[in-house]
Amino acid sequence: MERARKHILIVYTGGTIGMIKDPITGLLSNVDFNLIADHVPEIRRLNIDIDSVSISQPTDSALMTIDHWNEIAQTIFENYTRYDGFVVLHGTDTMAYTASALSFMLKGLRKPVVFTGSQLPIGIIRTDGKENLITSLEIAAADNSGEALIKEVTVYFDYKLYRGNRSTKDSASEFEAFKSPNFLELASAGVEITFYPERFIPESTGDLEVQFINSEEVALIRMFPGMNWSHYDSVFQYPKTKAIVLETFGAGNALLTELGRNYIADFISKGGVVLNITQCSSGSVDQTKYKSAEELMNLGVVGGGDMTTEAAVTKLLYLLSKEDNRDAIVRLLSENLKGEITN
Repeated sequence: MERARKHILIVYTGGTIGMIKDPITGLLSNVDFNLIADHVPEIRRLNIDIDSVSISQPTDSALMTIDHWNEIAQTIFENYTRYDGFVVLHGTDTMAYTASALSFMLKGLRKPVVFTGSQLPIGIIRTDGKENLITSLEIAAADNSGEALIKEVTVYFDYKLYRGNRSTKDSASEFEAFKSPNFLELASAGVEITFYPERFIPESTGDLEVQFINSEEVALIRMFPGMNWSHYDSVFQYPKTKAIVLETFGAGNALLTELGRNYIADFISKGGVVLNITQCSSGSVDQTKYKSAEELMNLGVVGGGDMTTEAAVTKLLYLLSKEDNRDAIVRLLSENLKGEITN
């Protein structure tokens, strides 16, 4: 018995994957994704009906803003009942930020949202965009007894499917551009696509809802030896800034001067939230392990466990948009909301 055809919506936000090179001028121009099968004829052989839509102003991902995140979420929400899954084409530079943000914003998601892109334009012979697109469509259409197999926001790149809020861009030059340093892949694409259901997040309940992000009061400080805390005076001004992500050394250690202690203590006493994550490529913060990390904990800094920078920043933006109560935000930061942290 032939499987029912799946209906997948491609959401184009910009980026390299949407570019083709004119063979005469050598200039790059945008692909018309309504004619995507002309550039990737292999997708005609998939048992999938494909539509496409672009956000109002597709952009280089380095220029992506919170307004773009909200528009992508709104596009998925408006089309949710008409499609079995969604493939979001996005530039690689900030894809992990957008995927992380969408993972928190889409409450009750029970369909696949697969982010992908490419290191080379889809119109170039050696592009990685064709395989990334084809397999992303297959993953978005994958089902189990008629129900979507993937029911979360993911990133697919170079034969691996990662949880969106566990992914991070790892290379500017390799096709294997993304890694998931603290969580195993959800699927691997070889001769067959192998899924690992035991790694999926628990299924959501209720209807799809969108929590739009309306906060921008988050700052990020990456620590380095010899840093002068006085340079960050304006960052610790509450409520202009309401939350700060500290990228610390190792398992959460920091170079704390008296000025740094005063900044953090004063900021937290006024209602600010400080989240401690490691700047290492993998591993977790443990604020009970070393004296300097324990000092941060005693000041009221929240340990971020093994969250990526992308997940930490977007989770704070999400919580600040959702909650007015500081205690609730602090509590939720330590909870595993969408598979972003290992408890």
